[in-house]
Amino acid sequence: MSSQRATAFVPGHVTAFFSAHPADDPVVAGLRGAGVTLTDGMTVRVSAGDDPGSPGTGSRTIDGETGSIGAVDDVLDELGAAAADVAVETDLPIGAGFGVSGAAALGTALAANAAFDRRRSENELIRIAHAAEVARGTGLGDVVAQARGGVPVRLEPGAPGVGELDGVPATARVEYVTFGELSTEEVLGGDTAALSAAGEAALDQLRADPRLPTLMDAAREFASEADLLVPEVAEAVDAVDAAGGEAAMAMLGRTVFALGTGLSDAGYDPESCRIDAAGARLVAERGRE
Repeated sequence: MSSQRATAFVPGHVTAFFSAHPADDPVVAGLRGAGVTLTDGMTVRVSAGDDPGSPGTGSRTIDGETGSIGAVDDVLDELGAAAADVAVETDLPIGAGFGVSGAAALGTALAANAAFDRRRSENELIRIAHAAEVARGTGLGDVVAQARGGVPVRLEPGAPGVGELDGVPATARVEYVTFGELSTEEVLGGDTAALSAAGEAALDQLRADPRLPTLMDAAREFASEADLLVPEVAEAVDAVDAAGGEAAMAMLGRTVFALGTGLSDAGYDPESCRIDAAGARLVAERGRE
């Protein structure tokens, strides 16, 4: 029987480097590369609308304001739950390289499945969310990384059953500063040949030495070779390096992330969190444990 209400948490995710692998089938499309999941993330609450049997669309809010994310609607359609009310809450900036659209899609899939007793497995729900985000053009690989948690390494592109994941066994404090948005659609919609070549080289480097310092080194080289660095991001990365720390650009956004206290030591006023060890999950609502 349906509980008619459920809540999911999905970690934020910053991609350090990647190669793009588009395909006609969104389940097969994806990225190869690596990144870091964050304890700063997104909470998604899904509940039945006033008329759960209605074929219409329920309410959609983002941080208390009416708004929608296309991939969320697509996930609900796939699960036969378009009439659900969905409330998305996050402190992460949208469009700045934190995988917000992927988190919203995956959180909605997990919570709607529980609220409406759709009886889908984790891999099925990840596939639905991944395909929705890819079809919308808002990302190619955040969903599978956010589902795993930790420091995910995407060895082969695609959703579960197609793609392949590994990870760097590590934890750390993470700081980040955002300078604005960067369009995922613009970058991934252009010529990605040079970008993907740089991403493949970075992945080879990390696979040969799967440690966080290697990931950060590979990320800095990738951003430079792929010609993605913007001036304010380059300045911050250099400042952290001069202060003895490790920082890199978050793909795709005007965002810098650093390990430890790198950005603080460089004189910035960053947000801070940690690497998220658990990945996307259902969470108990207050008063319903």
